[in-house]
Amino acid sequence: MPPSRLANAILLLASILVVGIALLSQYVGGLQPCELCLYERWPYYAVIVLTALALASRAASLNRIVLGLAAAIFIGGAALGFYHTGVERHWFEGPTACTGDLAGASSIEALQRALEGRQPVQCDVPQWSFHGITLAGLDFAVSAALACFALWALGRRRAGDRR
Repeated sequence: MPPSRLANAILLLASILVVGIALLSQYVGGLQPCELCLYERWPYYAVIVLTALALASRAASLNRIVLGLAAAIFIGGAALGFYHTGVERHWFEGPTACTGDLAGASSIEALQRALEGRQPVQCDVPQWSFHGITLAGLDFAVSAALACFALWALGRRRAGDRR
């Protein structure tokens, strides 16, 4: 198997594994995702589709193109994971629909409007952590690692082309 196809197969399996764990934690573990958590799944969905299409094709150039796209997608996913981690740690302000307190409501009507526009799961309150590392932090690390892997595989392939 050519290196770019192997790398795409690894990215496909890793993405399926991450999405599977997220869905298991939601539907079996009872962890309800916030708005940002749901957004953080989209890069994995995109890479699953792209790598599956590339692996179905015999074109080596398509496999290399998908490696580059996967790297870019995972860089974006890592940025989103970092942003969500920052929202959880209150470094950044998060989306108004899923963060912040309701103390600023000046009347019952204002409080009711604020509650109606709010998501049931807060983006700035982690539901799970392990030694201070939240799911958003894990997503940042995994996305960054997969981006590095895709870039490494792409560079390794190019170095192999020069031999």
